[in-house]
Amino acid sequence: MWKKKETKKEEQVEEQVEKSLLQELCGDDAQLYDFLTNHLVIDPAAGISEESLDFLTAEGEKSGNFTQAVDKAIFEGAQKPEERERYIKVIQDLASKTIHTTELEKEKCEKEGLTDRAASLAHRIEKQQFLSDRAKDIINVASRFYNENLLELEENVRREARAVTRRNTEMEEQRTGETEKAEREARKKEREVKS
Repeated sequence: MWKKKETKKEEQVEEQVEKSLLQELCGDDAQLYDFLTNHLVIDPAAGISEESLDFLTAEGEKSGNFTQAVDKAIFEGAQKPEERERYIKVIQDLASKTIHTTELEKEKCEKEGLTDRAASLAHRIEKQQFLSDRAKDIINVASRFYNENLLELEENVRREARAVTRRNTEMEEQRTGETEKAEREARKKEREVKS
């Protein structure tokens, strides 16, 4: 139970640190910050699909949901500065596809009198337009965010490896100490028997 509380507290601290890093990178741009809080992940290896961008785009074509493809494109664009312009175009294309699909759904909802749903879809269209208009800014901030997070994750892995090594060394020293103690006691008993 104590361990669970510690882990939960550590996760909360990490989340606060990540938020403050993202806030720092976005500055006073609240729209950019709000958008990126929904599309950047602390651990890209765990949060970004391993599937190819082409596969995720094809899946988005089938479902009408390009979120995973957008997140993958943002991550890859952030990690490949020499290809940023290509990824900006990919993101803009994904946003355009989402807008088109969402507009069709919004029109259908309006015809059916589903005003709340239509309003929600209008909000989604606004977010996708923001994504398209600000793709370059999004990738630039994502690049700095992911670079910092990946460095932190690497440091955490090294720190954990050192802790494991330290624990193993301590356990080995304890076993050696116990073995030496048992040998001393055996020699002492042997001497007592001889006397």
